[in-house]
Amino acid sequence: MQEDNIIVKSTHYNEEDIKVLEGLDPVRKRPGMYIGSTDERGLHHLITEVVDNSIDEALAGFCDTIEVILNKDKSCTVIDNGRGIPTGMHKSEHKSAVEVVLTKLHAGGKFGGEGYKISGGLHGVGLSVVNALSKVLEVTIFQNGNIYSQTYNYGVPKEDLKIVGKTEKTGTIVTFFPDDSIFETVDFNYDTTKARFREIAFLNRSIRIIIEDLRPEKPKKDDFKFDGGIVEFVDFLNKGKEKLFDQTIYINKQNKTNQVEIAIQYNDSYNENIQAYANNINTTEGGTHLVGFKNALTRIINNYGEKEGVLKSDEKLSGDDVREGITAVVSVKLMDPQFEGQTKTKLGNSEMRIIVDKAMAEDFGAFLEENPKEAKNLILKCVGAQRARAAARKARDLTRRKGALENTTLPGKLADCSEKDPKLCEIYVVEGDSAGGTAKQGRDRRFQAILPLRGKILNVEKARLGKILSNNEIKAMITAFGAGIQDEFDESKLRYDKIICMTDADVDGSHIRILMLTFFFRFMRPLIEKGHVYIAQPPLYKVSKNKKTDYFYSDEELNVFLEEFGKKGTTIQRYKGLGEMNAEQLWETTMNPEKRTLVQIAMNDAIEADEIFSTLMGESPELRRAFINENSNLIKELDV
Repeated sequence: MQEDNIIVKSTHYNEEDIKVLEGLDPVRKRPGMYIGSTDERGLHHLITEVVDNSIDEALAGFCDTIEVILNKDKSCTVIDNGRGIPTGMHKSEHKSAVEVVLTKLHAGGKFGGEGYKISGGLHGVGLSVVNALSKVLEVTIFQNGNIYSQTYNYGVPKEDLKIVGKTEKTGTIVTFFPDDSIFETVDFNYDTTKARFREIAFLNRSIRIIIEDLRPEKPKKDDFKFDGGIVEFVDFLNKGKEKLFDQTIYINKQNKTNQVEIAIQYNDSYNENIQAYANNINTTEGGTHLVGFKNALTRIINNYGEKEGVLKSDEKLSGDDVREGITAVVSVKLMDPQFEGQTKTKLGNSEMRIIVDKAMAEDFGAFLEENPKEAKNLILKCVGAQRARAAARKARDLTRRKGALENTTLPGKLADCSEKDPKLCEIYVVEGDSAGGTAKQGRDRRFQAILPLRGKILNVEKARLGKILSNNEIKAMITAFGAGIQDEFDESKLRYDKIICMTDADVDGSHIRILMLTFFFRFMRPLIEKGHVYIAQPPLYKVSKNKKTDYFYSDEELNVFLEEFGKKGTTIQRYKGLGEMNAEQLWETTMNPEKRTLVQIAMNDAIEADEIFSTLMGESPELRRAFINENSNLIKELDV
């Protein structure tokens, strides 16, 4: 591991470093307090808590390889080659330090001992919470020439820590079986796991993280190790986009108590993509480090532009101007992180604003001075963004005066519902006037609204705000939803709890659907984050046999039916579009809450979502082609 990735290295780590703050009892009663939720997100948080301990070993300089294995029996195994959890007897607890770590809440080497100077875990609840929420947890430790082992059931040790063999290795293996009586699902998602630990590998240069899924017939495996660290992260986020600088800017400042790493690149898109982290935690709500970065970026670019005569003294660029097209990663590591916000993902340490600002002033300022050609291109790009933003502002003001950004004048083609409580209302955004007309006839007018869209909406991935706001279909959606867009989005003004995309079950319908989702993702992201967006599932087939009618939503469902009842005397109608159904059929199959199937759009990983939208809707046909080839196994699920 490279030296500048380590803040401090301490060899002192034993049972005396394990400090006990409180017991474990509350965890099983209120798991959401400790892992956020008991859904799929909370399930995957268990893996993160275990891996955090291995990452802490790596940050301290004693671990360089971590393996995460999803086993066939629905357990997860995490292996590292660190020092191993201390195995000696804890003086005050009169049991092994391993057992203290696994059975006492807030017990670990992060509360005043010399084991770690910085750590990634949010609250130090780590292994004890994983243990409490697992039916079975098995820990194996390689330390002091011995192999130690202990097994727990529902957080309670089955036996004392025992020596089961000899070894020259060091490290820890933890295997846990999540408790299916607590979690909504105990099926780990490989892609979610892969995305999280790829991110961790980017943030911790030269640490190798291996992810393996042994469950499918053909096991999956990914091996991540990024010697370029967050520079490679920024290059990954910029994949398929034209870059402004030949090389990504990299800033690295550190002392005994903290480290600041920043990587910056600009591209030809109109979107801002800044990922901020504190001790490997994605601070999605921002915080002092992000404030310091943004303030410094705006000030430095303005000062340089004015000094070089590219900007007049009264011509100031705004933060939005200087961040258009930026891709940046801001990663800080510090001894005592203070997290705030609703989800504890906002950094509150006031000193980090000054530290990040200073690092930017020194190194980003130096880059502009030493690279005048690239600096001038950046200033001109920012000025272009400023002019486009001014034009967009005029378009927005004009649109607002006309009522497209206000609730006062609803679009004429909207068939609204009579219910006034938004939490009870839903809106179907329907492909085409014909299907829209059928949906209006078949709906329940009390709580279902219908908004037909004519043709394919604008691809917002390739357009600036002015052009986007002049698109009639997008204006209709903004007006109907009532919550605004971008920074002005206000969920409390949302007129419907469910926004349901209803398109034909063919390639054109899929394209229209992805265009809608791209718009929601870029301009109304909280709609997806808060679970308001759904996809309707219209049937593919209508099957009549013996005066009885059935509907089937996939080829697999139809084939099962035909194998059981045969094709003789069976009439099969293949629906080419929503317009082929009458109002009664559309209600019965796709709109009736008691019978319909809706797919909720989730956004567990914004980075992965951003990459997919950029790939599918961006400028690079090569990336689209590669994406299709890599996912060709999914084509059987599409109707081409």
